[in-house]
Amino acid sequence: VSGRNDESSLSETESRPSTNPHACHEITLTRNSGVKMAAGLFPTKKLAPASSTNTAVQQNQQQNLNNNTIHSCNWQGLYPTIRERNSVMFNNELMADVHFVVGPPGGTQRVPGHKYVLAVGSNVFHAMFYGELAEDKEEIRIPDVEPPSFLAMYIYCDEIDLCADTVLATLYAAKKYIVPHLARACVNFLETSLSAKNACVLLSQSCLFEEPDLTQRCWEVIDAQAELALRSEGFTDIDSVTLESILRRETLNAKEMVVFEAALSWAEAECQRQDLTPTIENKRLALGKAIYLIRIPTMTLDDFANGAAQSGVLTLNETNDIFLWYTAANKPELLFASKLRKGLAPQRCHRFQSCAYRSNQWRYRCDSIQFAVDKRVFIAGFGLYGSSCGSAEYSAKIELKRQGVPLGQSLIKYFSDGSSSTFPGWFEYPVQIEPDTFYTASVVLDGNELSYFGQEGMTEVQCGKVTFQFQCSSDSTNGTGVQGGQIPELIFYA
Repeated sequence: VSGRNDESSLSETESRPSTNPHACHEITLTRNSGVKMAAGLFPTKKLAPASSTNTAVQQNQQQNLNNNTIHSCNWQGLYPTIRERNSVMFNNELMADVHFVVGPPGGTQRVPGHKYVLAVGSNVFHAMFYGELAEDKEEIRIPDVEPPSFLAMYIYCDEIDLCADTVLATLYAAKKYIVPHLARACVNFLETSLSAKNACVLLSQSCLFEEPDLTQRCWEVIDAQAELALRSEGFTDIDSVTLESILRRETLNAKEMVVFEAALSWAEAECQRQDLTPTIENKRLALGKAIYLIRIPTMTLDDFANGAAQSGVLTLNETNDIFLWYTAANKPELLFASKLRKGLAPQRCHRFQSCAYRSNQWRYRCDSIQFAVDKRVFIAGFGLYGSSCGSAEYSAKIELKRQGVPLGQSLIKYFSDGSSSTFPGWFEYPVQIEPDTFYTASVVLDGNELSYFGQEGMTEVQCGKVTFQFQCSSDSTNGTGVQGGQIPELIFYA
């Protein structure tokens, strides 16, 4: 039985001689060695809603994880639904008419199966057992799928617990055996667990598994939180193709020195993967032509002189030419990309329709507002009001919290020119905001007490494709609420 798509191929190979009396054939799927477990990157999530039937099904599956058999002669009467009775067959020797030897050599597990149930759940199994080229084999080897991921396929009862340890391998199994609903569940798990910490690894895997929606979600996180993503441990685990796609990215929201340092970290990890000593020469060799995708000429002169120029990765001629690029009227031609990245343009959600000024006791008191969004965004900072009686300087502590837990804090200073304009205060890194959850934005100001004050506040504001909702916060002790006060703007990427 064979079938092919753009990325992988499924084939049934000839029977292999064995001392085992059972006939045996083997199923393999060509895959990139970059498929990795993701423990520690995602929280454990259960997909099915809780119910008495679901609980019974899950208990039956758990009981059968170790090939338990049924001892009751009237076991069917113990389970009221066909779904529950079907789940009893999961990993059960009772009526099993095929066995799978799952896992790589030295880590295999023998799993009983039922051809009819498997064929109903997967057209790959249907072709294997009932197709024109079907062979009546009692044992099938599957060396490229981990046993937990094979067992995780919910063909028997449409129930699955996804966890960080197995979600990528389970997605691989779902793709291999063409179980689209399971594949979609795995992708949903990955999308909701996406963060700067794992975005680069998942970008690599989403391309491998041909999941364009997940790829787009990954790019959104990488663009907005580029410096966090580039400094994450997962960045060093990506393949060279993914590395080049990130280095080419026009909307990468990061300083070029951070991009350069991340590329060197990847090169060191690549040397280790190739059993090379991570010398400067080997790092350069590992990077290959990808080094020219780093836009070194767009660094500040200080970053280049004290960083890239002294890294040893650049040749003497390259270093000299780049110095001339900074200083000479006749600039030399460079192999390095020299156009500044566009980055992301920040958007602003303004929640007041007008403002006024009066004496407000801003000093050392907290102004807070709660907000929620209907799509994932990244809060980069707040727009704040300033003095209403001439120019003045303010100090401020801005903070973003979820259920009382700080997600971002920053101590800032800004200069107010006396106008009713808003003045931005930025977090060090944009903060990821998930949809349909309320977050608390807070600021404590120290400065001129005569300040502008927002009025005619809106409970809902549409900004492009994102809808913001606002409600009052119990943390606010200075009069700020939905109708009026401080924090007139949320600055975000989407």
